[in-house]
Amino acid sequence: MTRDEELLLEQVTGAHRERHVDGTIRAHPAWHDLDDAGREEAFEATLALRKLEAALDENGFSSTVRALLSRIK
Repeated sequence: MTRDEELLLEQVTGAHRERHVDGTIRAHPAWHDLDDAGREEAFEATLALRKLEAALDENGFSSTVRALLSRIK
């Protein structure tokens, strides 16, 4: 994997997502720069990261769960 591919992977595995003015969540722009294999790797890496986040959280929440809960409250 090249350094550029590593950077793209790091960008898309983060929990932050931009929102459109109507509130819909947008894909990270780097997602579109990945090929199919890169997207598969990003998916697998994201699953692993969310499990780690949940393991470190006292309530077992990942960053995705925390983001959703903050929008509901």
